[in-house]
Amino acid sequence: MTPEQIAELRKKKYNATVLRLTRAHSDLMILRVRPDFARPLHRPGQYTSLGLGYWEPRHPGCQEETLQPGDETRLARRAYSIGCGILEDGALLDIDRTDWLEFYIVLVRDSERQEPPALTPRLFLLREGDRLFMQEKITGHFTLDAVRPGDTVVFLSTGTGEAPHNYMLWELLRRGHTGRLLAACCVRYRRDLAYLAVHEELMRRYPHYVYLPLTTREADTINQKVYIQDLITGGELEQRLSQPLDPARTHVFLCGNPKMIGVPAKDRDTGARVYPQSRGVIEILEQRGFQADQPNIKLVGNIHYEEYW
Repeated sequence: MTPEQIAELRKKKYNATVLRLTRAHSDLMILRVRPDFARPLHRPGQYTSLGLGYWEPRHPGCQEETLQPGDETRLARRAYSIGCGILEDGALLDIDRTDWLEFYIVLVRDSERQEPPALTPRLFLLREGDRLFMQEKITGHFTLDAVRPGDTVVFLSTGTGEAPHNYMLWELLRRGHTGRLLAACCVRYRRDLAYLAVHEELMRRYPHYVYLPLTTREADTINQKVYIQDLITGGELEQRLSQPLDPARTHVFLCGNPKMIGVPAKDRDTGARVYPQSRGVIEILEQRGFQADQPNIKLVGNIHYEEYW
């Protein structure tokens, strides 16, 4: 394609600008995007989509991609939860005064699926001031709607699954939520915790908040890995909460690796819920009296999880 054709496609297809780009390291970034339209009303925990044209270059070292005829003028799109930096200039972020949205994105170099990753190899070549597509509609049922004042709220995530939890945590702190708050995030390396300093500062400011960062490949953890499931079965989560996991007044939010979450499937013959072979958090907690959301029958429980991952 000619530079003129590419410029025309960008003008036609893109509706947002990269306002700020912060790299935690080469494969992890925090992206602030300012749409051309008014920032849509939404609730913490919801998501929208970002996109870049297939005509854009891809990051070196990523899985090779073969385009089909007509792909060169299309957008590569993916859903992302809206994140939140929580603190700004030493205080809780005043989101009502912002005109941008924040996203927490990891570079996917290779895909386990048949199709190679299309979007992140392109997103990671963006610079501040560059243009991209952002879907105007923001949606999702992964919200704080079921949480009552004084409830204990536990956020459990892997990797960039922390993004919606950060936004929901900001909302609870902004409200002056009085119940215990705990967030745990499991990553490979400490450098993969881009918001670690923010959470450490929050713990200094809010005595009822606890952050548990877990790493699995650092020198001191690679031979004694602790995963999210282990926090529960080993009792550390309750110890750090200083109270038992009580289904009557606790809400648990899950986002990240599907194996960590462990969403039950429905048996085709009996209709019974069947847990995955690899034991996930939902199975562990439901055996302790919790109940996961079941959107298909409009059942709202006290375990809430993001589905689109």
